[in-house]
Amino acid sequence: MAKKKQEVKLKEPVRIRFKQLANGNQSIYLDYYTGDVIRKENYVGGKRQYEFLKLYLIPEKTREDKIKNEATLALAKAIQSKRIVELQNDAHGFQNTNKSKANVLDYLVDMRQQSKERGSLNYEKTIGNTIRELKLFRGDYIAFRDIDKDFLSSFVDFLKQAKKASKYGVTKAGGLLSNNSVVAYYGVLRTAINRAYKDGIITVNPTKEFDFADKVKAEASRREYLTIEELKLLIATECKYEIMKQAFLFSCLCGLRVSDIRKLKWNDLQKSGERIRIEIKMQKTKEPLYLPISDEALKWLPQQNEAKGDDLIFPLTHEGTINKTLQKWAKDAGVTKHISFHVARHTHATMMLTLGADLYTVSKLLGHKNIATTQIYAKIVDKKKEEAISLIPNLTD
Repeated sequence: MAKKKQEVKLKEPVRIRFKQLANGNQSIYLDYYTGDVIRKENYVGGKRQYEFLKLYLIPEKTREDKIKNEATLALAKAIQSKRIVELQNDAHGFQNTNKSKANVLDYLVDMRQQSKERGSLNYEKTIGNTIRELKLFRGDYIAFRDIDKDFLSSFVDFLKQAKKASKYGVTKAGGLLSNNSVVAYYGVLRTAINRAYKDGIITVNPTKEFDFADKVKAEASRREYLTIEELKLLIATECKYEIMKQAFLFSCLCGLRVSDIRKLKWNDLQKSGERIRIEIKMQKTKEPLYLPISDEALKWLPQQNEAKGDDLIFPLTHEGTINKTLQKWAKDAGVTKHISFHVARHTHATMMLTLGADLYTVSKLLGHKNIATTQIYAKIVDKKKEEAISLIPNLTD
């Protein structure tokens, strides 16, 4: 009688395991086999890899503890199932899971560096803050493949309870992040995810399935701007750095962002009929902008002298230094508003609408893709009109 052939036992590719912690909790992690397959007698396995899920089981002292553990374990099993499918898809060439294992934090670091090189220092800071909050939320490694609708929802909930931080770190006395900070940090993550989707790192964009507006309402932000009278005060006042004064007033009169002012070169100025216009690719959006320049704005261009076409028109210092100098200049001029360089762009938009330019034209001058962005300035102008008519005295008394 022939001997019955012994079956080969296949090793389960992804297993849930538990690590006992000193505080009595159990840390849940995945132990799975990937890469080169190891074949031995009565065994088929592979290269082992561990993934700690940052999920924990707690000692079950109450019914609520048991229910919480069941929910946590269900989430761990869902992740386990997802990993099994990914391994199978990778084995059959359906997708490149190595790309989806990329760390979103590394991606954000690259984004921050690009922002710094563009001169968008405020956005660079916002990206840095987002990286900090993500690390506090999930640690130093977050794979793109782990970001889904539930992850986004949990991260937003985390941000809503997160404390403000200074350059010295989070303090116990620190208040909670503002809604606008939550909106900004989520916006950075959403941008990274959108780029990763476009780059083929992920095949599904989870931000399309997540309704952020239902969870957070942005506060109506105040957009500071200067009146024509305040501009005249600044023009009449000396500034420590003349090139900065020229750059700021030029921006007030043409609406360019500080990131574009920083990169503006002489050969970006082109003659178009009887007028000079700027032809650039905007640093923030990478969209082309063709912007006619008024005679008043041209007055604030420095002399080109022997500068070459690829030389910068406004070689500015660090943004922090610029803003401090701006505030000192404004104070000397008798302008009490707190101003930064970006106030110049707000000033241009508000001034154009106040002088009667239509909303669509102003949106094109600013390079806005969505006219809704420009409507924020229209609301400012409407408020100014309401304040103006309230000045009419009572003529019947």
